[in-house]
Parts: sequence; C-alpha cells; structure tokens
Amino acid sequence: MTEVVAALIWNGNRLMICQRPAHKARGLLWEFAGGKVEAGETREQALIRECREELAITVTVGPVFMEVTHAYPDLAVHLTLFHAAIQAGTPQKLEHNDIRWVTVDELDRYAFCPADEVILQRLRDGNKGDPVKSEN
Repeated sequence: MTEVVAALIWNGNRLMICQRPAHKARGLLWEFAGGKVEAGETREQALIRECREELAITVTVGPVFMEVTHAYPDLAVHLTLFHAAIQAGTPQKLEHNDIRWVTVDELDRYAFCPADEVILQRLRDGNKGDPVKSEN
C-alpha cells in the first residue's frame, strides 16, 4: 500500500485542482496537489515537500478532510486529503499540465483520478469541513 497525501486548498469559494502530466500514470486526469510519502516523513511533512516541489508554494497543513483507500490496476493507495492553505508563494506549473481554481459546482467538468471520486462526492454533498485560513 502506497501512502499518498494531498491538499484541499481553498481561495474563497474556489478550490485548487491540478492536471497530471500526460506522460505519467493517469495522465491528464485532474487531482488535488500532493504525492507520495517518503520513508522517514510524516504525512504533513510529505505534503509540505510535495507542494514546494510541484507548485513552488509553502502550505500550512490543517486537519484531515478525509482518507481514501483505492486499488488501481498498477498501484494500491491510501490517500489522506488535508485541509491546507498557501502560506507563501503563487502556484506554478512545475510538474502539472495545468492548475485551476474551481467551484464545487464546476467539478463535474473535469475528469478526476478514480481515487478522488469519493472526495468529490463529499464536496458535492456540501461537506467542506473546516478550511485553513490563508495567511496571505
């Protein structure tokens, strides 16, 4: 089981979604920013590192929004989605094909990775949890 972390980052009523690079597994599908937890890291440390590496931002990690386990044909993941806020920087496409800020009502316009479907349903149902406030 691969441990994966992701960030639920809000800007007002919009949340950030990222499009995977075409050359990677599940290429061009949309997801929340994040990545794999490396040996010796906490999940929070991994999320901070991934956001810095992929987006050139520093995030404040808040509480867990939800956890999901999903089996892809090539990989089984345990995904922890944290509330997070941008503490410093402006998101840049260092690894992603695209970055968008969308409302919950716009989520259906994007093809997401299958592991994210249960998260998207919770958001559509109106459960946004307790977002972390940005310090900008």
